[in-house]
Amino acid sequence: MTASETFYARAERRIEFFALSLGAAGALCAGLIWGIRIGTGVAGGAAISWVNFRWMKQGIGTLARLSRAQEGAEKVRVPPSVYFKFIGRYALLFAGAYVILTYLSLPPASLLAGFASVFVGALIEVAGQLFRAGHVPHADS
Repeated sequence: MTASETFYARAERRIEFFALSLGAAGALCAGLIWGIRIGTGVAGGAAISWVNFRWMKQGIGTLARLSRAQEGAEKVRVPPSVYFKFIGRYALLFAGAYVILTYLSLPPASLLAGFASVFVGALIEVAGQLFRAGHVPHADS
């Protein structure tokens, strides 16, 4: 791995860690303050959001590797698992939200709060990068 690939891989792992930590802390706090139903909704939303982020990251990573490996090829071969992960992300979000809201009858706001965990995790990583000493390695370095 190059320095820039290592840098971004670490950033992605930190975003995942922040998202899971925020989801767990948010679910615990919401459960203690507003009740178990709200906490369960936050936990469910955070879990779905985390899986969505992982599948997106894996799909993009696979496409990037394939584009480098098959650079001169006339016809590029993309594994079906990549398509599944890209389309499956949306199916997972819709199915998870449907089950949580319809069958479990959890409040929609708690689900949305859980969905926001990856977004807030990414914001924390960006803020950390802004205040961290050093520089971002470029592809040409």
